[in-house]
Amino acid sequence: MNRPWTADLGNGTYRNPVLNADWSDPDVVRVGADHYLTASSFGRAPGLPLLHSRDLVNWTLVGHALNRVEPAADFARPRHDAGVWAPSLRHHAGRFWIFWGDPDHGVQQINAEHIEGPWSAPHLLKPGRGLIDACPLWDEETGEAYLVHAWAKSRSGIKNRLTGHRMSADGRTLLDEGRTLVDADRIPGWFTLEGPKLHRHDGHFWIFAPAGGVETGWQGAFRSRDFFGPYEERVVLSQGRTGVNGPHQGGWVRTAVGEDWFLHFQARGAYGRVVHLQPMRWDGEGWPVIGDAGEPVSTHRKPTAPEQLVAAPAVDDDFPGGAHGKQWQWTANPRPEAWTEPCEPAADGLRLICLRTPDAHDLRLLPNVLVQRLPAEEFTVEADIELHSTEPGAKAGLAVLGDAFCWIGLEAGADGAARLVHRYAEGVAERERDAAGARASPGGRARLRIEVTAGARCRFSADTGDGFRPSGQVFAATPWRWVAALLGLFATAPAGTGPAGTALFTTFRATH
Repeated sequence: MNRPWTADLGNGTYRNPVLNADWSDPDVVRVGADHYLTASSFGRAPGLPLLHSRDLVNWTLVGHALNRVEPAADFARPRHDAGVWAPSLRHHAGRFWIFWGDPDHGVQQINAEHIEGPWSAPHLLKPGRGLIDACPLWDEETGEAYLVHAWAKSRSGIKNRLTGHRMSADGRTLLDEGRTLVDADRIPGWFTLEGPKLHRHDGHFWIFAPAGGVETGWQGAFRSRDFFGPYEERVVLSQGRTGVNGPHQGGWVRTAVGEDWFLHFQARGAYGRVVHLQPMRWDGEGWPVIGDAGEPVSTHRKPTAPEQLVAAPAVDDDFPGGAHGKQWQWTANPRPEAWTEPCEPAADGLRLICLRTPDAHDLRLLPNVLVQRLPAEEFTVEADIELHSTEPGAKAGLAVLGDAFCWIGLEAGADGAARLVHRYAEGVAERERDAAGARASPGGRARLRIEVTAGARCRFSADTGDGFRPSGQVFAATPWRWVAALLGLFATAPAGTGPAGTALFTTFRATH
């Protein structure tokens, strides 16, 4: 299989990143011989992706824990930098638990007996603005439970501080007003302390937390004999002489055979926050040493684990039975009855309704864009499309979507005939404009292609029956504030009344 990226080198070693896509703010937990990972999903739905691995190198996406982002009304439209920030995944008392901070609403919690669900409805544990990066701890020695979280200055005016609470064992109530565990304003040179992960080890409470900003910071560790401190600190992973900027926020996991490993992200612009795997050990003073003497590794031996097939999260999709795969998310809480139409029995292909909206001129405003992550630094993606509409202005296509966007696809002209169009909008633009001249599309069919090269430079082309022909200039993908650029499929139409038709996507392929 010609995957865009695999981390397993096939000789007992791996290369970083192990997840070469925007799995932002990862956290990991082991249950038996299985490892599970979740990541930020912001305002997209379904949210809270769930990945599985036996060896921490080969990962598959097994589902999502959050069907809709709550409060649902707030996420009926795209909110690309809000919603689910930096979740923590834990297993306690026979259940999986996920805690996260929504910067506009507070700390929320869900739980389930099985990773595949059903997951409980979100419970607002601590309401308030600016409460982010929440992580629980159940102390198996004492039976006590705790919570730690960070702060977003954009909502609260507070940053560089970690706050701790005692918590009820069921994770539904905080038992005190909370106290500052670490005030990094008091630590020379430390700024933007965030992303805490709470652990108990060797008689200490441990907080693994990054500082210094996602682009240029480092990973810190804090320890104390008492949960409420005082804590001593140490930098345990930094860029050093490597090309891995950051490195930032992640999770420590101990495998079934007792090896320690650390997963963290690296911010890579339009590609988002890709995930690296680092070996970890403890020095003679009881402090963690991550990577190669505190610097990230590019390749390393794989963790000792049962043999696992080479794997990476799915990208391709044939839309069997008219359904899309788990790798896709909507840019807002979905309304499938208004956005999709069932295919004929036993037929494959995703049929999107050309949704009538006054926002058809700007993909960034549409909730009905189906998106997935850029799967590698360099890749080619192709999609087959048919436009089943004669409504002037009805359109559908394949997009690269971020603060700026660009798409290629089909649009019904004034005479109702389909034509190939290529449009884009800069980050400051309020509506799209032509990137190339339109051309006829006989039968309303086309194969669309985007070739992505280093620097997230995107070259668009299409085949309308006479072979692939390039279209327009190279487009440089851009991220949103916290979120990578995304690949997207959409169908829309100008505001009006009555049905506007559909678009049928039959294949989606990404290759290296």
